[in-house]
Amino acid sequence: MSEQERSGDDQSVGVGVGVGVGVRKGFRLPRDCEVTVVPAGHRTVLAEGERVTLFQALGGTATVTTRDGEMARLSRRDSIDFGFIDAPDVDTPVIPTDAPFSVDQVWEAATTVYDPEIPVDIVELGLVYRVDAEQLPSGGWRVEVDMSVTAPFCGMGDILRQDLHDAVAALNGVEEVEVKLVFDPPWDASRLSDVARLELGMM
Repeated sequence: MSEQERSGDDQSVGVGVGVGVGVRKGFRLPRDCEVTVVPAGHRTVLAEGERVTLFQALGGTATVTTRDGEMARLSRRDSIDFGFIDAPDVDTPVIPTDAPFSVDQVWEAATTVYDPEIPVDIVELGLVYRVDAEQLPSGGWRVEVDMSVTAPFCGMGDILRQDLHDAVAALNGVEEVEVKLVFDPPWDASRLSDVARLELGMM
């Protein structure tokens, strides 16, 4: 993917689109924007002119840190508007829209969902526990997914669940989607893939 640079006042930010990048330079927000505080999961507003630093730009959204050290996830629209994400990359389906449905597509769709604190998708993190699909009388498909989070008190659980729901619902032939957040068995580091362990410096 291409690399962009976004300038704001006397500050600039270098963004590797689709790649987790710890950027050291500041970016001044050109307008107020509503964000999700990570990992608490509640909404707040960052004011116009506030300086933020890009933490990662993955899964169609950007995560930034503020001068106070808080981490926040921007909306997809703000991530695009501020130049952190390329709109064409976000809008291009991972799976062709005319491809016949398969369970493998559900797993592939899940790889587009990222924990906003970790540059690893939820499949590699081992957060997706179960995927089942049932064909409906209409010919379409009902998909059920069980997923978890790295800690029961993580406030991002419902947000990640909705991200996964939306990714699966966009698949060709899918008519119904149910994504459940489960904690039995509880997630632990043994569920990490080798890819995740390498990315997190555990290998």
